[in-house]
Amino acid sequence: MKKYHIYGVGNALVDMEIEVTAEFLTSAGVDKGLMTLVDESRQAELLGKVDGKQHVRSCGGSAANTIIGSRQLGARTFYSCKVANDEPGDFYFNDLVENGVSTNLHGERDNGTTGKCMVFVTPDADRTMNSFLGITENFSEKEVQWDDLKDSEYLYVEGYLVTSESGRAAAIKARQFAKENGVKVALTFSDPGIVGFFKEGFKEMIGEGVDLLFCNEAEALSYTGSSDVESALKSLSEIAHQVVITQGPQGALLWDGKKEIDILTREVEAVDTNGAGDLFAGSFLYALTHGHTFSECGKFACACSSELVTHFGPRLSAGVTTKIYKGMF
Repeated sequence: MKKYHIYGVGNALVDMEIEVTAEFLTSAGVDKGLMTLVDESRQAELLGKVDGKQHVRSCGGSAANTIIGSRQLGARTFYSCKVANDEPGDFYFNDLVENGVSTNLHGERDNGTTGKCMVFVTPDADRTMNSFLGITENFSEKEVQWDDLKDSEYLYVEGYLVTSESGRAAAIKARQFAKENGVKVALTFSDPGIVGFFKEGFKEMIGEGVDLLFCNEAEALSYTGSSDVESALKSLSEIAHQVVITQGPQGALLWDGKKEIDILTREVEAVDTNGAGDLFAGSFLYALTHGHTFSECGKFACACSSELVTHFGPRLSAGVTTKIYKGMF
């Protein structure tokens, strides 16, 4: 038995979730529904303008949410990331550890500014992100603990690392190392805008292929240039042994390496879609590393995500996800 079920690599951002109107985004010049990289002064400018309800902050970044979601269900997880020697960095480290996730952040940390993400949630439940990467932009192979990665079942790579030269290089080296040491590789595209702008970088990260690819429908269409999700799935199956395409309220479309599987999900009244894809991946990977079929993994992940979007925030409590799991298996 390996020490960890999932070893994640990705950005470390302190999430600040704020309820706003679509009119606010327009007046502030923010592109709705996308993740936009901004500098610290722009983030401070936006923070000074908002007057909507602000929710509690949390340690975030797409892969962090996924890893925490898996951990809450009982998976043994590790997360490699980079935060600074500042108060937000302390908060991030403590939140990660309190959630039971092993990490490379023990010990001294570099001076600098820990990254932050403003998550704007509009009344239609859409989430729009403006991220200042801060020190996480310098995430590199130095933050990867190779012995722990070698002792893991899956490497989980966050697609946002493609925006940083050192982060992309670290992701590529981690994928190569994992393959050489019998560790399966899962990758998430993370954001349609990022996929469209950094397509060549993603090709480098994918290399000769990955074991499992997570994406949503918009990301799948953006990467493949396809006009429909069925064609996109076929194209993606050429670069990944198994593929998961989430489709929001329509559920998910899967390729298990042999056949296509269509997963339906229950209808809910969504209030916040932030973190839905992250929890989908986390619950899916938990089920996958605990003996369930690909179809069962998809049904469970859809159930968790459907519940999440009925709440504000990128996470459910451990008790809620465990209850869903016990109710299905």
